Amino acid sequence: MASPIVGIAFGNTSSSIAYVNPKNDVDVIANPDGERCIPTVLSYVGEDEYHGGQALQQLVRNSKNTIINFRDLLGVPFAECDLSKCSAGAPVVEIDGKAGFVVVRGNGQQERLTVDEVVSRHLNQLKLAAEDYIGQSVAETVVSVPTNFTDAQKKALYAAAEKVGLKIIQLINEPSSALLAHVQDYPFDSDVNVVVADFGGVRSDAAVIAIRNGIYTLLATAHDATLGGDALDAELIEYFAKDFEKKNHSNPRTNAKSMAKLRANAELTKKTLSNVTSATISIDSLADGFDYHASVNRMRYELVANKVLGRFGQFIEDVIAKAELDPLDVSAVLLCGGSSFTPKLSSNLEFLLPESVQILGPQNKNATNYPNELLACGAARQAQLLSNYDAEELAKALEPVVINTEHLKKAIGVVDAEGNFVPVLFAETSFPVKKTLSLKSAKGDLLIGVYEGDHHIKETVREVDPKDGNNKDEDDDESDWSDDDDEPDVIREKHYTLGTKLMELGIRGAQGLEISFNINKSGVLRVAARDLKSGHVVKGEI
Repeated sequence: MASPIVGIAFGNTSSSIAYVNPKNDVDVIANPDGERCIPTVLSYVGEDEYHGGQALQQLVRNSKNTIINFRDLLGVPFAECDLSKCSAGAPVVEIDGKAGFVVVRGNGQQERLTVDEVVSRHLNQLKLAAEDYIGQSVAETVVSVPTNFTDAQKKALYAAAEKVGLKIIQLINEPSSALLAHVQDYPFDSDVNVVVADFGGVRSDAAVIAIRNGIYTLLATAHDATLGGDALDAELIEYFAKDFEKKNHSNPRTNAKSMAKLRANAELTKKTLSNVTSATISIDSLADGFDYHASVNRMRYELVANKVLGRFGQFIEDVIAKAELDPLDVSAVLLCGGSSFTPKLSSNLEFLLPESVQILGPQNKNATNYPNELLACGAARQAQLLSNYDAEELAKALEPVVINTEHLKKAIGVVDAEGNFVPVLFAETSFPVKKTLSLKSAKGDLLIGVYEGDHHIKETVREVDPKDGNNKDEDDDESDWSDDDDEPDVIREKHYTLGTKLMELGIRGAQGLEISFNINKSGVLRVAARDLKSGHVVKGEI
């Protein structure tokens, strides 16, 4: 294809652009202001249109002409729109049954913009930024969208992009996009279940994905439109408002401009505390002519936002339960979205989930330091794959198909010499599938038992050793604490037991074995055992 296909992450709060350069590295593209995480905001001052960070700055002094949080309104009938996220910006009105915005231009005349037009203008700015960086015209893109994006929303997004000369080749769901970007740099060693949690500015989305033989299967998804970075901001805003009111006997909540100032500074404080342990807030003339200056440390912030941070952890536990899995069935939680920078979020998850679960957040060495760029990077990787097709091949590859989403409810495996179940095909493996097990040390006359495996969680209580209390320093500040108050540790482990016997295969005089498991699209299991020396094969089917 003549021009590169870029990947776009189009979010309510921010957007990103990325493409795979000739060296096969992913470049996240900055706009002319140097922003790689570009605020999804448009603002109008006179005849000028501002975009990104420049537009976001207008939210304090020019909020009525600043359009925010508009993505989720696209393709949704006005009566069904949640307008609460847009209340701090330009007024939302109904235009031809859709959401729209009213802004005042330089001649004092009102301009009514449908959300479709706003999305087109935003995508056009992203397109121009990509062309400036790459030095070529950009006409095609892959865009990441939430898993609950409706067909009507997708259709409206295609049309909005087409209007500015940008053809969407494919829409990729956000969890798969984030996971695709992650495994390019840090692939998983085996078949695993992964939770992808996208904690954004105004909403949270999560998905449980089973990775089997390189195939991604969505087991469950969850969405919460009330949980996001703005919920953390709200806790800080209320804390600062109370502190200001206590010091100056003036309530900033009664003034829209005062609240806009607090909102902007609370968001800045939150971001600062993700990197350092203390931050200072300074606002001139916050309310009634009073200035406001205060400092807050990370511990205070975490206490203030404790309830919201707890909801993030519960959100992860709920989506795991929705997938009918135990936390021990999950190998990793991949965090993406701007709110993932909050250190307490990762530490809470480490406390809630078993030690075997990796928390792949900004603080983890095996994860990107920029979780808010994962979606764009994944979309760019997908774009690179699509760029290898010519027009005819691409059309065939993207034809709607009926995908067999059947997957195994239980693990299937063999019995070892000690009578223990050894899983070969794990639960949640999609089929058709084929997998081979090599047993080079297996020799002699062998009877191979193929079983389903039932798993259960074994809980072991590890009591606190009384001797540990005798080693405490008498001068320790915590010497008043008694070991009697310590709760015993509960260790949870996953164990397999033999379930239903599926078949038995006998082979004589084996000198090493290769056992292949094959499940076709109809769910028929075929197992073949081959003697590595003689080549003799025995087969079974069920």
